[in-house]
Amino acid sequence: MKFNTPVLLVGNGPLEGGAVALAQEFSQTVIAADGGAAAALRYDLPLAAVIGDMDSVDQGSTTGRYGKFTRIDDQDTTDFEKCLSLIDAPLTLGIGFLGGRLDHELAALNALVRHRQPVVLVGEVDLVFLLPASLSLSLPVGTRLSFFPMGPVAGVESEGLAWALNGRSLGPAALISTSNRSAAPLVELRNPGQPLLCILPRETLGAALKGFKS
Repeated sequence: MKFNTPVLLVGNGPLEGGAVALAQEFSQTVIAADGGAAAALRYDLPLAAVIGDMDSVDQGSTTGRYGKFTRIDDQDTTDFEKCLSLIDAPLTLGIGFLGGRLDHELAALNALVRHRQPVVLVGEVDLVFLLPASLSLSLPVGTRLSFFPMGPVAGVESEGLAWALNGRSLGPAALISTSNRSAAPLVELRNPGQPLLCILPRETLGAALKGFKS
């Protein structure tokens, strides 16, 4: 499924109106991951498609409301991964993937690293994405930024952080960088393909998306 504009992907996890309204500002096409279809309809989101193994959604006579169904019978991947395998878009915004069951949330974060696509997950408090090769963020000084390594990380460079990442070796069982913050109006990050997640306050979504385009 190829799209020329950002896609809003709705999961079956906790979903509240603030995340829905914010994500809608930056996306045009709405797709649901299996049971996320019911959540999308609760917020009157116009679904173009539903992707998944269909174990959490009742197709029945609702095809007209849910859009096109694409069923993938694969128990080795999550519905989120099934969606990522089919969506070809400049950016995917995901809601309903953070919070709720911890195993589901961890699986979504794992998928960000495994699939390495431009995906931003938006939750009730924060947003998270895999740090791309380069990112420029215009942020108020003092904005919280956290970085969590999903594997061994080395060679990441930064400018404008209170605690620079340059020359630091990070790892999930070693050093991490939570509660870092911006020390300048512009934060520059360069990542040589390392599995490092970037976590920002939800209200910085617009700045994050501009940073992806820069």
